[in-house]
Amino acid sequence: MKIALYIAFHNKSSIDCCKDIIGLISVKNQLVIDSKIKNDLSDEDQKKFSFFDSKKPIENDFNFVFAIGGDGTILRSITYVKDSNIPILGINTGRLGFLTSIQKENIQEAISLIDNNKFSIIKRTLLEVKSGSQNDAFYDYPFALNEITIQRKDTTSLLNISCEINDKYLTNYWSDGLIISTPTGSTGYSLSNGGSIVSPESNVILLNPIAPHNINMRSLVIPDNSKINIDIEGDTNINLSVDSRMYSVNCSNQIEIFKADFTIGTIKFDNDNFYKRLREKLFWGQDMRNKNLKKRNDS
Repeated sequence: MKIALYIAFHNKSSIDCCKDIIGLISVKNQLVIDSKIKNDLSDEDQKKFSFFDSKKPIENDFNFVFAIGGDGTILRSITYVKDSNIPILGINTGRLGFLTSIQKENIQEAISLIDNNKFSIIKRTLLEVKSGSQNDAFYDYPFALNEITIQRKDTTSLLNISCEINDKYLTNYWSDGLIISTPTGSTGYSLSNGGSIVSPESNVILLNPIAPHNINMRSLVIPDNSKINIDIEGDTNINLSVDSRMYSVNCSNQIEIFKADFTIGTIKFDNDNFYKRLREKLFWGQDMRNKNLKKRNDS
C-alpha cells in the first residue's frame, strides 16, 4: 500500500503521532510524508522516506491518506484529496474528534485492520457553492464537507436572507446568518445552533438559521438533489465560510449551493458505527438511570 501522511497543524502531538506511525508501518507499505514535518524527523528518516507538498495536487496512486489531528484536520485534508476518491483515515490527537476514525493510541490496531481488509468506506456528501462573481477566492476549492455558512460582517444588524429551493421561494431569514449543512456537518456548527443530528449516509441537506428574529424559524431538512439560491439585502459584504475557510463576499452577489458531483471517502472499521460514536463523543446515555442496564452489543 502507498500511504500519504497528512497534517494540517504543525504541533507536537501531530509530530509525535507521525513518528509513531513511521515506526509501525511495515516495510511492505510505502509511506510518503507531509513536507511540513520533514525537519522534525531524523536525518536517517529524511533520507529513507519521500515527502509531498499538500498544497499541490495529490498523486492518484495513493491507497490511503492518513490525516493526523482532529476534525479540523479532516476538513483541511479534503482540499488535498479533492476528487481523487482516495479514502481518508482520521487519527485523532485532539479533543472531540467526531469525524476521526481512531484515537492515536489505537494506530497499531488500525493498521492491522487495514492490512486485513477489515474496514469499509463511508462516502460523504459535499456541498458546492457559487456566486455571481467569478473572481471570488473560494473558487479555488468551493466545496464543503461540513457546512457553508453565511454570517454578518462588520455590523450588528440582522441579515435579510432570501432563500429559494429549486427556484421556489422558501422564506426570508431575518437572522445573524444561515448554516447550510451536509449530514456529516450535522454534528458540528449546525448542532450548536439547535439543528438535527443526521446519519452521514442520509441523502439530505440541512438549512439552519443562526439566531433568527422569528421564533417560528426552525432547522429544515431537504433532499440533497435540491438547488439553493440565496439573495442578501444590503450593499456591504458578508462572511461566507466553506468549512473552516472564510471569505468576504459582496451582498450583491447571488449565492447558489448544491450537492457536489463527487464524494469524500472516510474509513470506518467493523467495530465502529455512527450510533456508538454518538454515545462516546456526545455522551448520549450518560445517565445514572442507565448504570444498571445490561451493556448492549455494538456490532
